[in-house]
Amino acid sequence: MKPSVIKVVPKAGYLLELTFGNGEVRTFDMKPYLNTGLFSELKEVSLFNSVKVSFDCIQWTNELDFDPEVLYDLSYKL
Repeated sequence: MKPSVIKVVPKAGYLLELTFGNGEVRTFDMKPYLNTGLFSELKEVSLFNSVKVSFDCIQWTNELDFDPEVLYDLSYKL
């Protein structure tokens, strides 16, 4: 089981700084997803910056979310 997201900070260039329950801080690049379905809405910077932790994952105000396992597996350590 992968660790839960406990903190998310949106960064320039559509990057997310994620802190996981195991203490790791990792970066997730959203750019590859911005031309996919509803995730294209996140090109709007104010919407992208609305990201928050919701339970053990992240969610935006338009209700899009990302699973913590995907975030952990596809992110990299700072």
